[in-house]
Amino acid sequence: MDHTINRRGFLKLAGMGAGVVFASRLALNPGSAMAAGYGSAGGADTNDFFFVQMSDTHWGFTGDKVNPDAKGTLQKAVAAVNALEHTPDFIFFTGDLTQTTDDPKERRRRMAEFKDIVSQLKVKNVRFTPGEHDASLDFGAAYQEFFGDTHYTFEHKGIQFIVLDNVSDPTAALGTDQLAWLKKVLDGMSRDQNIVVFTHRPLFDLYPQWDWATRDGQAAIDLLMPYNNVTVFYGHIHQENHHMTGHIAHHSAQSLMFPLPPPGSQPKRLPVPWNPETPYKGIGFRETLAEVPEHEFSITEFPVVKA
Repeated sequence: MDHTINRRGFLKLAGMGAGVVFASRLALNPGSAMAAGYGSAGGADTNDFFFVQMSDTHWGFTGDKVNPDAKGTLQKAVAAVNALEHTPDFIFFTGDLTQTTDDPKERRRRMAEFKDIVSQLKVKNVRFTPGEHDASLDFGAAYQEFFGDTHYTFEHKGIQFIVLDNVSDPTAALGTDQLAWLKKVLDGMSRDQNIVVFTHRPLFDLYPQWDWATRDGQAAIDLLMPYNNVTVFYGHIHQENHHMTGHIAHHSAQSLMFPLPPPGSQPKRLPVPWNPETPYKGIGFRETLAEVPEHEFSITEFPVVKA
């Protein structure tokens, strides 16, 4: 399915009833987009750009029934991103960089290995936020040693990016201090500022029974709601999902290790078994084209290995 949907069109689709948002897929042919002069490849409109979102790499995971290529999938993803026809402005990893472990030494070893692998990305502007596998057992201590702050903000070509940490607190909360920080960041912006939020867990209650929520996520949404142009990108659920809270769009990314079933589709949240007839199905990364003047986002999902 190949669609280009701007923000207004997506809002109209969302208002038509259940299922329409998910059917849209928000897909765009990247060749046609870049041919139009978008992104760092050049062109008249230098405000437009694109970035790559990668998520849930779970470096250190083992389990042949889930992914017999667990030690090679991340490297394949790095190679696939390096092979993109046009260079993204930056790459963002939305958490669960490594598989959880109770051993602090092993945790740091996995983070060091992960960091070494992603250093092979041609794009050197690479940013991160932690997942609960990286941070919840030590309140983000090891993560910060390797990747720095767990929440921060940066600006790129007219868009303000805000990175939130809803995993270092093992109760899956942002916490009062971080919410106060978010309010302070937002207070300095106009209501029409283009804002993109990166986080690991969904801020809304997608399926709390499977830990697919943020305990005080609604407080963050309430702070963001007065701003007219807000988009949230997250990981955690290992599948593509599109959801609206008012005018705020939330988009989850596929995992780079294994897919998970749709929310509530089965009694337990268990990884989808590996199918040798369709290897790497449900595993991939996404490219997002930002058309800054109109605040439009066109998303392209990529498999790690082409069929």
